[in-house]
Amino acid sequence: MEGVRVLLACALLLFAVSSIASAAIVEHTFNVQNLTVSRLCKRQVVTVVNGSLPGPTIRVKEGDSLVIHVLNNSPHNITIHWHGIFHRLTVWADGPSMITQCPIQPGHRYAYRFNITGQEGTLWWHAHSSFLRATVYGALVIRPKSGHSYPFPKPHKEVPILFGEWWNTDVVALEETAIATGVPPNNSDAYTINGLPGNLYPCSKDRMFSLNVVKGKRYLLRIINAAMNIQMFFKIANHRLTVVAADAVYTEPYVTDVITIAPGQTVDALLFADQSIDTSYYMAAHPYASAPGVPFPNTTTRGIIHYAGASKTRRTKRVLMPKLPAFFDTLTAHRFYSNLTSLVDGPHWVPVPRHVDEEMLVTIGLGLEACADNTTCPKFSASMSNHSFVLPKKLSILEAVFHGVDGIFTPDFPDQPPVKFDYTNPNITQTNPGLLFTQKTTSAKVLKFNTTVELVLQNHALIAAENHPMHLHGFNFHVLAQGFGNYDAKRDRSKFNLVNPQFRNTLAVPVGGWAVTRFTANNPGAWIMHCHIDVHLPFGLGMIFVVENGPTKATSLPPPPLDLPKC
Repeated sequence: MEGVRVLLACALLLFAVSSIASAAIVEHTFNVQNLTVSRLCKRQVVTVVNGSLPGPTIRVKEGDSLVIHVLNNSPHNITIHWHGIFHRLTVWADGPSMITQCPIQPGHRYAYRFNITGQEGTLWWHAHSSFLRATVYGALVIRPKSGHSYPFPKPHKEVPILFGEWWNTDVVALEETAIATGVPPNNSDAYTINGLPGNLYPCSKDRMFSLNVVKGKRYLLRIINAAMNIQMFFKIANHRLTVVAADAVYTEPYVTDVITIAPGQTVDALLFADQSIDTSYYMAAHPYASAPGVPFPNTTTRGIIHYAGASKTRRTKRVLMPKLPAFFDTLTAHRFYSNLTSLVDGPHWVPVPRHVDEEMLVTIGLGLEACADNTTCPKFSASMSNHSFVLPKKLSILEAVFHGVDGIFTPDFPDQPPVKFDYTNPNITQTNPGLLFTQKTTSAKVLKFNTTVELVLQNHALIAAENHPMHLHGFNFHVLAQGFGNYDAKRDRSKFNLVNPQFRNTLAVPVGGWAVTRFTANNPGAWIMHCHIDVHLPFGLGMIFVVENGPTKATSLPPPPLDLPKC
């Protein structure tokens, strides 16, 4: 018996040693600087990382540690957010400006340090200060650790596909004007795939992403919507795609000819190259515009797929274009969003927590800001449960939490809307115009450690009904159900998927509808939840979850890094 114990101990030790040996410290330097770029017949100064648009792809394995040295050689304050990373006990590295840190000022630097634990798939990084996210972004690819494999056929090649938006103007000035006037900024001038508009735009014949494939091979497309304000429909002519992950969580394989993806979301999809090599095939993306009557850029970006073995003459002579859904095709968007399910017992699968400690219903949407200056009123405002979020200016919320500083935020975010009304009725303000006006506040919902929260997100139609992509920092949440109209617990609880629901960090709440999410607050810190349509966050569509410390040092918020930027 003693010999068995010794053998078992040796086996466990070898396993631990091999796990440590397979992990690595992955280190990068991000040089944030201005660059003059030519797009759409114009030379434009933009802020980028390491001289490229998009910025560099970060590749790691599950279990690795990341160290990113950010050198701010731009004229703007900046922070970097690692979108979808859990940051277990490394919340100081999460990155949203004035939430977890003060911004990195021009001429200064900061090193983000965090572990990649319990996550595989496609995430991304981006600026989280002002409209700089328009050009400061890139992919973050997490592969299985050594000795582990994907739960789907191994691809011949992995290809990041990043959607973006392009403006022929200074995006920082664009946002400043929008905030000052209370009017949404001008729409973008183009969409891009991997930084290139494609040949449907002026002066862009040779600025189109091109992918060469070999017939009979599989390709893993790591699709990221880095666009600022627009949800996208994406198709490839004559090809179907098999979705295998969303927001770095493995899904049951889902075969589709169209992908709908909201700002902030990622989708991993397998492309099987099985078509004629004598033809080339456009990949194309254009908006899913969920709010009829609201102006949007109704243009299309596209790239192209060429098959190996075809002569240049033949592959350019015949090129097929996919037929994209109509801009307002909510049924197609909802079908895609609601049909994804998690891969039960797949790597890092998390069952749905059954016991709920906190129940919240939060309304989201646009309203108006009441103000005394009649020359600039009424201004647009956005809110969650009529609380229009305002960033603090003197100290980050996380520093206020750690040091116990009062006056930076208020712990009074409500569990229910302050006023109940017919949320999806667009005519409700005719009888109650006071509903339009929002309360400016920096408020948080305080949660005890390990609390399970059931959060219902309810769109309202006070200004315009719209599909809102809601992103929660520091956590994934199970999406138990989603639908249209007003949420009714008695009616809609029967629709809950408690077996294999999506497990995401960004959820597109249906236009004129609702979604039920559930997450466990097991990560101490201050975490923002906000709409990932960037025009909405400056107008206030966000709130804070403050998760209290757990019972041990290993479940408590660590002190801030010594080099944390100061305000």
